[in-house]
Amino acid sequence: MIDLKETVLGFELGSTRIKAVLIERAHRPIASGDYEWENQLVNGVWTYSMEEIHAGVESCYAALKADVKEKLGMELTTVGAIGVSAMMHGYLPFDQDGRPLAAFRTWRNTITGQAAEELTALFGFNIPQRWSIAHLYQAILNGEPHVKNIAYLTTLAGYIHWKLTGEKAVGIGEASGMFPIDSEKLDYDETMAQKFKTLTGIDLLAILPKVLVAGESGGVLTEEGARFIDPSGTLQAGIPVAPCEGDAGTGMVATDSVRVRTGNVSAGTSDFAMIVTDRPLGVHREIDMVTTPAGLPVAMVHCNNCTSDINAWVNLFSEFAETLGVPIDRGELFTKLFRKALEGDADCGGLLSYNYFSGEGVTDLDEGRPVFLRKPDSRFTLGNFMRAHLLSALATLKLGLDILTQTEQVPIDKLYGHGGFFKTPEVGQRMLSAAVGAPVSVMETAGEGGPYGMALLAAYMLWKAPGEALEDYLDQKVFAGARASTVMAEPEDIRGFQAFLAQYKRALPLEKLATEVL
Repeated sequence: MIDLKETVLGFELGSTRIKAVLIERAHRPIASGDYEWENQLVNGVWTYSMEEIHAGVESCYAALKADVKEKLGMELTTVGAIGVSAMMHGYLPFDQDGRPLAAFRTWRNTITGQAAEELTALFGFNIPQRWSIAHLYQAILNGEPHVKNIAYLTTLAGYIHWKLTGEKAVGIGEASGMFPIDSEKLDYDETMAQKFKTLTGIDLLAILPKVLVAGESGGVLTEEGARFIDPSGTLQAGIPVAPCEGDAGTGMVATDSVRVRTGNVSAGTSDFAMIVTDRPLGVHREIDMVTTPAGLPVAMVHCNNCTSDINAWVNLFSEFAETLGVPIDRGELFTKLFRKALEGDADCGGLLSYNYFSGEGVTDLDEGRPVFLRKPDSRFTLGNFMRAHLLSALATLKLGLDILTQTEQVPIDKLYGHGGFFKTPEVGQRMLSAAVGAPVSVMETAGEGGPYGMALLAAYMLWKAPGEALEDYLDQKVFAGARASTVMAEPEDIRGFQAFLAQYKRALPLEKLATEVL
């Protein structure tokens, strides 16, 4: 039996899974629950329905309750604090009565190219297509009638936080994916907001969520919020709620990468690298400037596509195994196929893959078509096939990181990896290390990922000492004794990735052509 008030709960609504993690005072996970889902392409827009958002949160929490009952023999009636995270960016507009005005537009959409380009020029600051402000301005450019009725514009994390607490607020890292942040004032950039008002007549500061910094109170769980999570009535209201954050921020926290010159790579449905910087950078279309949950500036290289194509091929191999009458567990199949990639040639034997399920901002493509290519004399082996898909998942990330390291001279001494790409020991680390030419570490808690990072932010709000910085709390109280595995690619692996990438860049016009003819 444990004191439930000495635990904290972290939620994350990710691209393919909603997950909840309960941790205790020593910051170790003790129970979890999840719910699998997938985005849908509806009328040309990548979205999740509001009904499934609600059902997913409820089902995830129910699974967590059952896990607590099984492992601890207790009813989950309360916790010390709650935190909610979700995939960043996107567009969720509401009217003054709290009614949604448009279907949720996720980060995956590449339908705001004109808006992103014009706002980048207006602000002198890179505005990617997936940012909330790009979606809003594109809706204005499109003449969408709902715009005039917007009273509140938020993200998925901001929406769930609002449902739980009644507070229209988000953490600063999440806010930095909606609109540019002034890292000195720890709030939206007022000069840019005024430029937008002059351009459109819309006062953004009146419709965007309030910005909160890690450690501040995000409100408390209301009776309505408790029923939203737990319709059974078991969960009690009044629980403190941390400022909600995006998956980029929780990834930084989960890997102890919130201090200047630290960095991490999250690799799942999408992949992105986050490098905490000590200075402003130039404007690059391939690099976002966001913040840590404490407000420090972060250079972010975000790629829309990572493991979706790998997952599709694994599903095909799984179907093949079932057809032969030897079905294999998908987790075991992933492990075997990932390990097979280590047997492939360093340059993948001339095989080439483009993993674009959707458009990709780094390579300036508004749509995607998964493409696999080989020459007649390529070495078409299973090892090379898998290695080509793993390297393809990192190729666009490498293109963005090259701008950071070569153009901006931002050093990368070491990266921490987390997400499904790193689940098989060593393989994903070795491939990423070959891409960046630096060691890659994975912590033992990396499998918990974003919900664990969100739980740590809730713990920081609840248990920090007066004046204790987030980076100090994580270094000294969470990760001081943490175990991690570190892998450095061999020189041959690095040369092989460079050869693969050179071919990848030469053949990139084929991917563009595929979007035009298919």
